[in-house]
Formats: sequence, C-alpha cells, structure tokens
Amino acid sequence: MRCRQCEETVAGGGCTRVGVCGKDEELAGLQDRLVGALVDLSVAYGPSDDVPAEVDDLITDGLFMTLSNTNFDKTAFGTAIGDAEKALGPTGSSGGYVFSVDGLDGIDDLRSLKEILLYGIKGLAAYYHHARILGGEDPEVPSFMRKGLAAMPARLSADELIALNMECGAAGVRCMALLDGCNTGRYGSPVITSVGTGAGSNPGILITGHDLRDLEMLLEQTRGTGIDVYTHGEMLPAHAYPAFKEFGNLVGNYGGAWYRQRDEFESFNGPVVATTNCVLPPRESYATRLFTTGVAGIEGATHIPMVGGRRDFGPVIEMARSCGSPVDIGGGDLLTGFAHNQVLSIAGTIVDAVKSGAVRRFVVMAGCDGREGGRDYYTRFAESLPDDTVILTAGCAKYRYNGLDLGDIGGIPRVIDAGQCNDCYSLVVIANALAEAFGTDVNGLPLSFNISWYEQKAVLVLLSLLNLGVRNIMLGPRLPEFITPGVLKVLVDAFGIRANSDVITDMDILGIC
Repeated sequence: MRCRQCEETVAGGGCTRVGVCGKDEELAGLQDRLVGALVDLSVAYGPSDDVPAEVDDLITDGLFMTLSNTNFDKTAFGTAIGDAEKALGPTGSSGGYVFSVDGLDGIDDLRSLKEILLYGIKGLAAYYHHARILGGEDPEVPSFMRKGLAAMPARLSADELIALNMECGAAGVRCMALLDGCNTGRYGSPVITSVGTGAGSNPGILITGHDLRDLEMLLEQTRGTGIDVYTHGEMLPAHAYPAFKEFGNLVGNYGGAWYRQRDEFESFNGPVVATTNCVLPPRESYATRLFTTGVAGIEGATHIPMVGGRRDFGPVIEMARSCGSPVDIGGGDLLTGFAHNQVLSIAGTIVDAVKSGAVRRFVVMAGCDGREGGRDYYTRFAESLPDDTVILTAGCAKYRYNGLDLGDIGGIPRVIDAGQCNDCYSLVVIANALAEAFGTDVNGLPLSFNISWYEQKAVLVLLSLLNLGVRNIMLGPRLPEFITPGVLKVLVDAFGIRANSDVITDMDILGIC
C-alpha cells in the first residue's frame, strides 16, 4: 500500500499501512486493482467515440469509487473489478495491469506528472457521474478519461504528460459547464438564499454528499410524512435552487464540513444518507443509522440501489419515524445561492462598487476543507481581510468562514458562496464577465486566488484554472506529496503557483494589504 492522493496523507511519501481516511491495506489494494482494470479497459478501447455506454459508465463510476472518503465496502470493489474484467473479455480475467504509485515511471518527475493526471481524471469522473445522473452527456469527456488512463502504463515524455494535464483541465471546464447546465436545467438557477442551521422538534433525515437527484427523490418520498429533511456539508447549496424551495419538508442545514461528521451524525439522532464522497467509517453509536447511495459505500451500512431510475427511501423513512429529533447545534443562518446567473444580474452594482473604490479586491477562497489543524489559516485569513475585500467561494472550504460576521459592502455580501465544489465553474463565469466589463483578462482583475485543496476533485479544479490561463494561485494548507521539486518548479515558472504560509505575508504577496 502506498497512497498519497489526498492532502492528509502521511508526510514522507504517503500512507503505507493504513490510510488517514480509515482504509486498510486490503481496501487500498482493491482500489489499485480497480484502477488497473479501468486502465486496461481504456487501453483496449482507446479515445474512440465508438465505445459502449456501459464501458464508460464502468470507468466513470469505478474511478469515482476510488476517490478519498467515498467507498469503504470491499464487496462493492470486488463487484466493480469483476464487472470491469468481464467487459474486457478473456484477457481481463488475470494478469492485467495493476496500478501502483511505485509502478509508474521510475523517474520521479514523470511519476509526479502521471499522479497529477490520474487524480485530475478521478475528479473529472466524479463530475461526469453527477451530470450523467441528470441525463447530461458529452462524449469528449469519457473519451479523454480513457485517453488519460491509457497514459498510465505508457512511456511518455514530460512535455507529453504536461500536455495531457492541460487537456485534463480543458475537459474539466467542459464537464463543469455540462453539470452546471444539468443542475440549472432541472432545478432552476440558484437565487440568494438564507439557510437556517437550527433543529426542529420533528424527526429528521440528514443527507450529505453532492447528489441533488438523490435529494430530490428523498424530498418527494418524505413530503407529507411529518419528517424533516436537513442538508449537510456540500448539500447546503441545494436550498438555493427554486425547485427545492417547493418542498416545505426541506427545513435547513445541519452541521458543517465533512470532517466533523462523526460528532454531527451522532447528535442528529435520525438516519443519515451519504450520497457520494465525503463519508467516513462511522462510530458504532450511529452506524446502524447510516445509509449509502450511488458510488458511496460503507461495510455494514444499508445501500439503497437505483432501480428503474428511482431509489426507494422507504427503509430510511421508517427508521426516521422511530428516532428522536436532532440535537440543536445551529450557529446562525448561512447565505448561499450566488451562482453566476444571480451574480451577473447585479453585475452593474459590483462594477460600480469596484470603480468607486468601495470594493478594492476579490479573493477566491474556494476548495475543500479538512481535519488538519493548520486549516484554521483560512479562518484567520478571512478575518484579517480588509473591509473593502469580497470573498468568492465554492466547496466545503467555506465552512471555515461563512459563519463569520463579515458584513457587506453597500449591500454586496463579503462572502459570495457559489455552491458546491463543482460550482467553481460559476466563479470562472463571474470572473470572465468582470474581465469583459473592465476590458481586461482574468489576470488583470483585482482578483486573487487562495485555494484550499483536499482531494482529487480539487486537483481537477486546479488543472481547469491553469488551462484557462489563471496565474499566481496560492495553494494550501500544504502542497501535495505527489508534486516533486522538479514539477513544482514548472508550476511556479509557468503559472506562478505558490504555497500559502503566513496570513500577513500571503496577503502582501497576493496584493491585498
């Protein structure tokens, strides 16, 4: 076992005996075998558009299963490996490619570039999975996933691998745009919404992860039952979609970022539905109340399959009837819903505020949150920002500062939350619109990037930003273990990537002070 795909990996090369996430050596081996089988599939089919849909579904969902904190169910991995080998035919039964970090090119820089590519493709698979659930399709996205996976066993130059990473970023932009269209096409364009974080007296169901279709089905099946539904973590932005506002049983958001879940799921008292990544092996106190859907999996938890385009949440609802109401851990209302359509509707106000000097700078503080103590850096950074700066955010990193009382600037909130991590696309649309209004490019705006990363979707977002030409991104709370000094030099020289360190120093570097 050697895993270093997330920010929490053990320093010095990765997790080798047990993952910080909780996976053991056997599970890590199953994940590597699955990735290897998906690489074999990709080599066999290549980037051609003439590929059976079920093959691309296997690759998409199989990669998603291997993301950090997504699936801990060894049986599910055994099934996925078997499905991939069956799709390969006779050559897939044994002796196929088995992925391992050490099995990549022996040259450290080449291995590093392949790891960045693989983790970017995993993030791409996650976003494409969400789009496919809602009926979205773009053949170029799975085509690139196959092309990128096929590069894992190939001997390629550094220049070829850098080009593939940039191509991954381009595919990321396409995929996030596709997902944005799927979300807004089904649920409407988000609107600015204040979300309560308290708890009511009714029994409740808590839903976490990112899958809006699962939330929709859960709300439909609980309507009129007297059971309240609460969002958790990356589900918070769902409250801003007009379609979800029609459900009176969607009552609020409970808790914060994923890493707090063991305490929050325990105090919730009712059943919890984990729809995608951002789930951890549970405490015994609530293990029987944990359900999973889609690519998520926990050994011993009840998994609710999709049958005929529908999930039956009956067992969850029945359990909720017998549970007490949640313990109130609320801390005030949270604002969300600042997706690109909503922000562009007030673009004139924002442009005027910049021209008048009322808003001097925007700071993108998007990305993932995590358990590391050093992540309080982002809270301190937000608190230290001058009163004439506005934070643009997306992803669960916002939980480090969206509860702070930072006020507004002439009615413009100082924390503008665009939504889930995949809604970083909204931030790009907003930035491009502002650049057009000011007759410049994104790098010419009064705009700084201080991004927190945790897992593989954040790697894709970074590659997407680099593909769009965004420079001088600050990244933290520490740089990935899989980036070698040689690759870091390329990122610094070509794109101005920096590691964050000290709040005051970093503000000076970003031109904020």
